[in-house]
Amino acid sequence: MLYYIFRFLEEYNIPGAHVWSYVSFRALLTLILSLMISAWFGERFIKFMKRRNISETARDASIDPFGEKKKGVPTMGGIIIMVSILVPVILLGRMRNIYLLLMIGTTMWLGFLGFLDDYIKIFRHDKEGLKGIYKIVGQVSIGFIVGLTLWLSPDVVVCENVNVKQSNQEIVVKHQQKPVKSLQTTIPFLKNHNLDYSKVMSFCGKYRTAAGWILFVIMTIIVVTAVSNGANLNDGMDGMCAGNSAIIGVALGVLAYVSSHIGYASYFDIMYIPHSEELVIFLCAFVGAMIGFLWYNAYPAQVFMGDTGSLMIGGIIGVCAVIIHKELLVPILCGIFLVESLSVIIQTQAFKFFKAKGQRVRIFRATPIHDNFRKLDSQLDATSRYVFKGWPQRQFHESKITIRFWITTIILAALTIITLKIR
Repeated sequence: MLYYIFRFLEEYNIPGAHVWSYVSFRALLTLILSLMISAWFGERFIKFMKRRNISETARDASIDPFGEKKKGVPTMGGIIIMVSILVPVILLGRMRNIYLLLMIGTTMWLGFLGFLDDYIKIFRHDKEGLKGIYKIVGQVSIGFIVGLTLWLSPDVVVCENVNVKQSNQEIVVKHQQKPVKSLQTTIPFLKNHNLDYSKVMSFCGKYRTAAGWILFVIMTIIVVTAVSNGANLNDGMDGMCAGNSAIIGVALGVLAYVSSHIGYASYFDIMYIPHSEELVIFLCAFVGAMIGFLWYNAYPAQVFMGDTGSLMIGGIIGVCAVIIHKELLVPILCGIFLVESLSVIIQTQAFKFFKAKGQRVRIFRATPIHDNFRKLDSQLDATSRYVFKGWPQRQFHESKITIRFWITTIILAALTIITLKIR
């Protein structure tokens, strides 16, 4: 909104109006505004929730040994994150940008889905919350809508990178002059090669392009659903999910910026995506909201984000990665989310497998994997056999676990960015 106002004033040579055309200026302003909103609104939101007694109930001590201390802490703090993202983006972003509209839609849709889950848990006293099938349908729906929009919208185009061999045999990366619809995506660690979904579906003959887009939509659904669920599982300790997500948001911001700048895109030999600089604006709001939320969510937490925040956060990360054609980097960048999800899947499937044979076998002490580090031997099920019963050998405080997970995510984020050069 403010972007269009100042661009209009620029036509009349109003001093300072031209700075609004710079992405760097709007991005930093968005970051600051998001931080200020989350700090101001967060305090008032917490007080409101406490007055209404909308808070966390005591957790199961066998899962969370510090759960009793968290009784009475307000939840649904994802609303703070949502407001802190949307207000700056609407004020400072170019609202006609298709990528920005997709990010806003994802934020609102998954935020609403998570809100329904938290509402059922708190007001209907159902600890299970929204049924899993409805969550999956909601996540698949937004993934389908995003994938279909990226397929059909004429505004979603890229300038594909082309390697040109000069007379001195030196290879120079250039980009096609005319933006086109593209089914290519960056492959980590491989130089001069992109994955083309249409080539994967080449067995479909003359229908391979359409089949490639269908595969792309399916991939979008998988990425959005997987990352959203991974973030939801990671939200189990004070500051855990918010801190990891802020780090991931910074890495995505770097990737989005180099993808939107033709000079950097050529240097890193990746596709140039016109108009994707608005994603940098959104991601600055995202990072600012995460850091501002951490002010209240760091140990000991004054508010929990709930599913309102965690489902939304994962969806934002997944959709952004798909838009900038970096979805194959998600397993590296979101490695913590991946490990959290895999630990739950392995634990569940192994238990079912051995149960069918009349045995009670668990792989880890507890899942998601962060719970494995804070569970004592005295809290284990005496009737079950644990494969990794002696790992770790002692209980860790959740603040130490959280910080070590942050450090791991920093390493993974750095590795993700480095993959642009290690190819």
